[in-house]
Amino acid sequence: MESDALELCHQEFKNNSVRFLSTNERITQAIEPSVSELSNWVKQTQPNIHVDETPWSVKGIKEWLWVVANSDFCLFTAADTRSRSELETILGTEYAGVLSSDDFSVYNGYPAFAQQKCLAHLRRHFKKLIILPGLHNQAIGEAFVDLIDEAFRNYARWFETLDSTSYNDWVNQFKSKLYSSLHQWLDLAGATDGNLLRSLRDKAIQWWYFLDYPEIPPDNNQAERSLRLAVTKRKVSGGSRSMNRFRHTAHLLTVVQTCRRQGRQGKRI
Repeated sequence: MESDALELCHQEFKNNSVRFLSTNERITQAIEPSVSELSNWVKQTQPNIHVDETPWSVKGIKEWLWVVANSDFCLFTAADTRSRSELETILGTEYAGVLSSDDFSVYNGYPAFAQQKCLAHLRRHFKKLIILPGLHNQAIGEAFVDLIDEAFRNYARWFETLDSTSYNDWVNQFKSKLYSSLHQWLDLAGATDGNLLRSLRDKAIQWWYFLDYPEIPPDNNQAERSLRLAVTKRKVSGGSRSMNRFRHTAHLLTVVQTCRRQGRQGKRI
């Protein structure tokens, strides 16, 4: 009797597993056309997109989950690497819009119409500089944290009021203050702070693009916020058991987060 009961339990488990796999397959088949269409659409010109990536474990091997997003959509892609080739697969070999990202080397030099580096990331670097031993580190860190905070405040004010006249007046004053601070500190900077300041000087058009085009935000929040659900899922599940399951997860995240952006929770796609 005991062996019969065990056999029945085993058979029921197999049946449930088959039904579960069948459900997953049906979901995959249902959403793949929409995800593929979105992927092709993203490669066309969008005014501004935000890009980020996060590690993802597949059977103990580090893979990467990429996201491309704006206020209307989120596209997640399961990838093997964090390299330029993955970015080109997602966006094409060049991009005709404005690319918002952090300062990761893969984005530097990627041929987009323009780029906006995330000032929130830059602020964190200068905050760390404040507590780093060095002759001028604290003073430099505090000076540029103050400048970045001023930039965020005035951008937020423009976003609320759309008062371009006041904004442009502030921009002209701010640019003068920014360049004066760079000139003041560059020759006095050490290794770490010098790298930050030279980046601000050499890639000024990417760090401060929003000053002249405030329709582009000065951060990469669209992508970073999109990744939060994925990061939570990764922490709970520990990753994926295969690349196929990883790709399936990326597709599901694409649908869920895009529907949220479009206010379509609970509706059929």
